[in-house]
Amino acid sequence: MANSLKGEVIRLYKNLLYLGRDYPQGFVYFRGRLKAAFMKNKDVTDPDKIKKLVARGDFVIKELEALYFLRKYRAMKKRYYEPEK
Repeated sequence: MANSLKGEVIRLYKNLLYLGRDYPQGFVYFRGRLKAAFMKNKDVTDPDKIKKLVARGDFVIKELEALYFLRKYRAMKKRYYEPEK
């Protein structure tokens, strides 16, 4: 694996690990799944395949951010607006 790709993979892992702190099923569950996903692909050496996997990881980051934003929005809506009858 090229050094630039190795750096991207480590950056992706650290970002996902950071985002996993607020995961609804808990950090321990998220960390285990994250490690399993990365270990499953640890033997990939093709740079194109690695770039595709990193792109997929970036997509997962966006999905997690959307999940957290929606959770915050729902909490604020519940707090400040009366439920519709």
